Amino acid sequence: MIVIGADPHKSKHTFIAVNAATGQIVAELQIAASRAGYRRLAEWAHGLGAERVFAIEDCRHVSGALERFLLDRGERVLRVAPKHMAGARRSLRERGKSDPIDALAVARAALSEGIENLPCAFLDAEAMEIKLISDHRQGLVAERTRIQNRLRWHLHDLWPCLEIPKGGLDRAKWLDRLAARLRRAPQEARVRVCRDQLRRLRELTRAVNALEHELERLVEAKSPALLELPGCAALTAAKLIAETAGAERFDSAAKFARLAGVAPIPASSGNRSRHRLDRGGNRQLNSAIHRIAHTQRRCHEPARVYFDRKRAEGKSKKEALRCLKRQLAPTVLRALRASPEKRTLPHPNSRKMEIPTLVDRRVAFDLT
Repeated sequence: MIVIGADPHKSKHTFIAVNAATGQIVAELQIAASRAGYRRLAEWAHGLGAERVFAIEDCRHVSGALERFLLDRGERVLRVAPKHMAGARRSLRERGKSDPIDALAVARAALSEGIENLPCAFLDAEAMEIKLISDHRQGLVAERTRIQNRLRWHLHDLWPCLEIPKGGLDRAKWLDRLAARLRRAPQEARVRVCRDQLRRLRELTRAVNALEHELERLVEAKSPALLELPGCAALTAAKLIAETAGAERFDSAAKFARLAGVAPIPASSGNRSRHRLDRGGNRQLNSAIHRIAHTQRRCHEPARVYFDRKRAEGKSKKEALRCLKRQLAPTVLRALRASPEKRTLPHPNSRKMEIPTLVDRRVAFDLT
């Protein structure tokens, strides 16, 4: 088995081939980040042997084209999180930093973590479309928030007694009220700035709402089972689909939970047995599951019963919520894997196939 570590950059990519059995360097290659360079890479990798795997540092803005090329060629591609490379670099005999050193660190980090334990790259065009739109919407929301903050300070300077409720600048009623007041005011520089900011807020709000409706349609077509989970609306479902990047690449729910940062980490010593919070994993995915858990704790009876039981066992609120998040991971993964075609198949014991939620003890978790 040959493990090919890749250090991708915007203009060039560096590869180091390592023998998985001995850890010795077999070959090295540096190519331009272009179609000609990718073809040269394919010829070079073919000469290394049939049993090979690519390990790529997970920085998809510069490695996306490389991943797609390799997957189209039928290559097996692993994504190595940058955090795994720190230990691999420290273990290298050669000090310093360079592209070959980084590529070697990626390959040895993959071997250290275990080739079977790392998530395989998965080409999912629909998930990528949802991710692009979701990220774009999130950027527009952040820009709208910045403008709202600046507008509030300008309005406070104009009219210190004016009270705008929290979230008021998201509502058309308040925007219309402020626009009318600004039109009546003397058109000095600050008033003109406020009017321009109001105009931009209206444009951003229309764009954000349009993207949200588009995400709802895409999520309904891609993974309608997610929308049937209690506490999972369109935006949360879109974030789950986008950050998972292909649920089929996970062999087990435990690997998905580890990626999401909801798997507990043992922190026991002597007679004290406990687990601590996992601060690793994909924090965007963790945040989406966190929102579902919070909503279910308030509004979903089985989740509330489970949460209360954990509290009765002596766990704190945060620890009980972590337990709930970990138990949600298999349910979320099953919903991600459930395609629309599978959902329409008749169940042998019922007239309609049921979507697994926390209510089903067999497919969610024990509530007894």
